[in-house]
Amino acid sequence: MFIEHFSFIKGSARCLLMVAILASSPAKSIEIQAQALLKDMVVIVVDGTRRVIKAGDRSPEGVLLVTSSPHRAIVEVNGQRQQLTLSTQISSAFATKNRLEVSIPRNQFNQYVTTGTINGRRAKVLVDTGATVVALSSQQAQQLGINYLQGRATTVVTASGRANAYQIKLRSVIVGGINAEVVSAVVVEGDYPEMVLLGMSYLNYVDMREQNGVLLLQSKL
Repeated sequence: MFIEHFSFIKGSARCLLMVAILASSPAKSIEIQAQALLKDMVVIVVDGTRRVIKAGDRSPEGVLLVTSSPHRAIVEVNGQRQQLTLSTQISSAFATKNRLEVSIPRNQFNQYVTTGTINGRRAKVLVDTGATVVALSSQQAQQLGINYLQGRATTVVTASGRANAYQIKLRSVIVGGINAEVVSAVVVEGDYPEMVLLGMSYLNYVDMREQNGVLLLQSKL
């Protein structure tokens, strides 16, 4: 297992909007993924096929683009209209659910740092896409009331060399209200890392995109 320094790559990750729409009888679901929203034009994937649709046009699958802007679009399928945004998922019954979102500004060290809750206790966390799992020092684990010595002993490679560590499961990790449960983590003996590294064992629960120096995390539905 390797724990690397923070290495978030600039450039917004695609935020895919998935839509399941029931067509007329016999029931057939249409899966739509919105890749880009533009003025009077959208780029979408309909049942695995990429389509570029202008306002007033209909895709071969029957998806009509009524209107669109960089922020939202109105589509129509089988006479039913629905507003689409990159932060909303629509079920086959056209019920919408808002996705939780947290904004993390980039600091002067080119890092994304925020406050999270680990096993019910607050802690500073550093978003680290180079870390396979959430990582914290034994000093931090003690402060958070985590009995890491019951975990599985292992060895990890840090910036300072090899170190003894313990593989554990965290009961919960919450950032901006986005909760992940039974999260894999590693506790490194000593005082490294200085902050809890929010690795991929948590980040796999969210969609990420970077915009103007701000990292946006959105809960997955």
